Amino acid sequence: MPVGRPRSFDADKALEKALRVFWRRGYEGASLPELTKAMGINRPSMYATFGNKEQLFKKAVDRYCVEPTAHLMECLAAPTVREVAERLIRDTAEKLACPKNPRGCLILQGALACGKESDAIRRDLTARRAERERAICERFAQAKASELPKGVDADDLARYVSTVMQGMAVQAASGATGEELLGIAEVALRNWPA
Repeated sequence: MPVGRPRSFDADKALEKALRVFWRRGYEGASLPELTKAMGINRPSMYATFGNKEQLFKKAVDRYCVEPTAHLMECLAAPTVREVAERLIRDTAEKLACPKNPRGCLILQGALACGKESDAIRRDLTARRAERERAICERFAQAKASELPKGVDADDLARYVSTVMQGMAVQAASGATGEELLGIAEVALRNWPA
């Protein structure tokens, strides 16, 4: 069996660089020349290591989701749904304002900026976002009766929290400052049903 040339680049670092290009530019906005330049590799190396652009994007999104998914699970473990909401909303504001990262949310922006040619990408990103919202809904549904005022629907409240988080991501992508995002978080939490 012939042995190929050893890889002359760090695939993990290359994937991280591709992730950042996709995060800034979106799936359709990221060109192959831009991706390979950022990754420091040529097209044949990209195809051999990561597959085509769609496969590279999915691997980048998988990588992107690792930390937020772990963080979501930590937040959902808070003892009350009010604490879950506080952690999710405040932490989202802080993470979106991190100067080390591109602005906004790759999952949300990527799904919104896909044309018909990229419908499979849009469906995948929408499903990932729905999965996160479903986890929040499930946690809120487990709330003790004493945690929520009578007449407040746990699913509606969970969707409200998700919508605030997504709205902050849109605001961040549009240039909102960390202070502005935290202000939005505080207003949302002040509106928590009493």
